[in-house]
Amino acid sequence: MEAPDFWDDPEKATAKTKELGSLKDDLATYKSLTDGYEEIETYIEMAATEDDDTAAELYEEASEAFDRFKASYEAIRLKTLLSGEYDHESAIVTLHSGAGGTEACDWVSMLYRMYTRWAEQHGFGVEVLDLLDGDEAGIKSVTVQITGQNAYGYLKSEKGVHRLVRISPFNANGKRQTSFASCDVMPDIEEDLDIEVRDEDIRIDTYRSSGAGGQHINKTSSAIRITHFPTGIVVQCQNERSQHMNKDKAMQMLKSKLYMLRLEENAQKAAGIRGEVTDIGWGNQIRSYVFQPYKMVKDLRTGEETGNVDRVMDGGLDPFMGAYLKWLSLGCPARNTQDTE
Repeated sequence: MEAPDFWDDPEKATAKTKELGSLKDDLATYKSLTDGYEEIETYIEMAATEDDDTAAELYEEASEAFDRFKASYEAIRLKTLLSGEYDHESAIVTLHSGAGGTEACDWVSMLYRMYTRWAEQHGFGVEVLDLLDGDEAGIKSVTVQITGQNAYGYLKSEKGVHRLVRISPFNANGKRQTSFASCDVMPDIEEDLDIEVRDEDIRIDTYRSSGAGGQHINKTSSAIRITHFPTGIVVQCQNERSQHMNKDKAMQMLKSKLYMLRLEENAQKAAGIRGEVTDIGWGNQIRSYVFQPYKMVKDLRTGEETGNVDRVMDGGLDPFMGAYLKWLSLGCPARNTQDTE
């Protein structure tokens, strides 16, 4: 039996291998669900024939088994909502500080930690592509590649402005302060996209690498920044081993952003919607994180909220991502949600 034609193409072979791995994971999850369901039934049947003390223990075991079943079921159900063309791809996440000065730079470092923790908890790889430290503390901007099946599908929920309210450690008077940071997410598309980038439309700057990276950091001006004049898009990469590799990665990122921008514009035209560029500040946030006077994280698109701020900041983003995917599947219905703080 001859091998399928796609095995002769390395890119297609890699894609098929990833798809096969994902299907195997789905089958394993389905097997776990059926086993878990049978386990719950067994506990309940046994409890019905035992004395009160033993029955209570068995019902407790059944309850714990049901919690595990529910978590696995929810995970595979949400995976069925990842229907976008590039949802299965890895993701590139860029965080920028906005209004709030040093406090905003600290907020970026907190978000960076949050997404890193989330990625590690899900077995995704994390690589810093570019990092610019704040003038006094924190991070002005950071670009991170998060590698793994469906990383973009989940992380696309995070695109937008994130707002923090807390008593600032940088405020000598101990007053509450509001700061903002933007999160941009795009799929890490490795295929050759049909996007033309003319030489006269871009400026390529080299600069000395700084921040997290390999051993070459701070030794050579190998970092690359590409500015695309027609759209104002700026991409940067400093983590590869050579200037040439940084340029290739930055160009790939630029093409991916331009391609996603084209898809968004086509969707807006089809829906008769005019897209607008928003500032990283008041009135444009998608989610608020309030630390004082009370604790709450609230998504202003879906209405999802929780008082467990610490869990969210430790990477507990799944409820918000799940709510976003459900919201998308329902056609993004308008909600009467207000950011009152």
